[in-house]
Amino acid sequence: MSTDIEIARTAKIQPIAKIAESLGLPADDLNFYGKYKAKVPLKYINEEKLKTSKLILVSAISPTPAGEGKTTTSVGLTEGLNRIGKKAMVVLREPSLGPVFGMKGGAAGGGYSQVIPMEDINLHFTGDFSAVEKAHNLLAALIDNNIQNKKYSLNLDPRTITFKRVMDMNDRALRDNVIGLGGTGNGIPRESGFDITAASEIMAILCLSNSLMHLKEKLGNIFIGFTHDKTPIYARDLKAQGAMAILLKDAIMPNLVQTMEGNPAIIHGGPFANIAQGTNTILATKMGLSLADWVVTEAGFGFDLGGEKFLDIKCQYGNLKPEAVVLVATVRALKYHGGVSVTDLKTPDAAAVHRGFPNLEKHIENAAQFGLTPIVALNHFVWDSEEEINAVKDKCAELGVRFAICKHWAEGGKGAEELANLVVDATENSPSSYKALYEWGWPVEKKIETIAKQIYGAMGVEYGPKANADLKRIEKLGLGHLPICIAKTQYSFTDDVTRVGRATDFTITIREIEIAAGAGFLVPIAGDMMRMPGLPAIPAAEGMDIDENGIIVGLS
Repeated sequence: MSTDIEIARTAKIQPIAKIAESLGLPADDLNFYGKYKAKVPLKYINEEKLKTSKLILVSAISPTPAGEGKTTTSVGLTEGLNRIGKKAMVVLREPSLGPVFGMKGGAAGGGYSQVIPMEDINLHFTGDFSAVEKAHNLLAALIDNNIQNKKYSLNLDPRTITFKRVMDMNDRALRDNVIGLGGTGNGIPRESGFDITAASEIMAILCLSNSLMHLKEKLGNIFIGFTHDKTPIYARDLKAQGAMAILLKDAIMPNLVQTMEGNPAIIHGGPFANIAQGTNTILATKMGLSLADWVVTEAGFGFDLGGEKFLDIKCQYGNLKPEAVVLVATVRALKYHGGVSVTDLKTPDAAAVHRGFPNLEKHIENAAQFGLTPIVALNHFVWDSEEEINAVKDKCAELGVRFAICKHWAEGGKGAEELANLVVDATENSPSSYKALYEWGWPVEKKIETIAKQIYGAMGVEYGPKANADLKRIEKLGLGHLPICIAKTQYSFTDDVTRVGRATDFTITIREIEIAAGAGFLVPIAGDMMRMPGLPAIPAAEGMDIDENGIIVGLS
């Protein structure tokens, strides 16, 4: 069987100028990054066109460690919609190098449902991640410089600073460290650390900004810490927002590429959904809706994470209204939630599929809470048995939920035509009436508990000592009106990674609550969730190589 990278190389890639021409975009207006990638100026966002285009959200069941194929399904669905005569575009997030070289792999889709050039997209692409990283670390440097410079000091109390540095790599050794060692010339020693770039507040800001000036304003709103006399300090107090915005002036423009079947695709922004909001930029989604009649977009991990945050945060900030939600499921994930070990997921076991179905059923229920019409897309694998597939099909029929078997990995758009027709049917005959889960003006605890109880199925929420102190600080700063972006494991509805399926009789424990005032949300951290992942025992990087002709192998 061919690998993803081998399949991607079989595509007849077109110059991106030709793809742009099909959208009515003049080549002179594009910022080209070689022959096959370009940035599109924000002036092509058409607010009137947004009102008539249809937005489809792709989310998923709680995943296995390998992921269930949301990006692949998003690309396949887009190809399928185009095959049945719809003018459709896929809008995705950019891959992070952490998962690429770690365990999960890239985020360009797979098989015959990929965005290309696959190697470029999964690696440095157009430099957006680098720009976010540099803007973030510039602010970190300015903070420590201000502490060091007594003449112009803002009197920052180093003990109150929570703003870390970032790097786009999985590296557990950088989670917690002490900086400023080596004498007075090297700064003031203090505890700090690194987050992964996808967890950067700058990444979240990029994804939730509506313009360059809006971006600059949000950068200035980043909360840094307190002075020794308890005065709050923001990035604007360091006059940091202008220089940071300069570093992001190109990164704010969405990136235009293409699918393997020659349809346009936009890829922009890359926050994770377990530690951030998990969706591409508002600007990219609006650009897609301006240039196409149908836009397919995805939100990271299961519906309880990326889906909820897409609907309660991104859609509220961007005034977006999805028409339907596709829930990607796999037989292997259902067996995983039915108690089968990761090593045995290829062994046929229809009984385990039945046992694991309650996890998918909860995600279906959650989509309905937002007034959305759910459609289950079973991402097909060659080792899936007919008995297992029929078990999922029959369960969906019992619930009255639209169901499609999707073979887009092997067949491209042809393998997703059934799903495409169901999506069109859902928007025409079962229109959604999207509504948010909670009101932003509610107390912080009520918002957190609403998500925990209604989306996760928890009995309640417990707050640790630091979280209780954080709640008081949030109220003191007047930030209680912000929406909630819970950081939680993606593998379970609970905050315990081992409790798969549809858990009951559990509470969510909030360890602390980070303030992302610039991005415009609060981040309650549940359980042992960390914002800097580590590498697995055998990283994917060990299986990668490049030859003397520049041909890459092992990238997926």
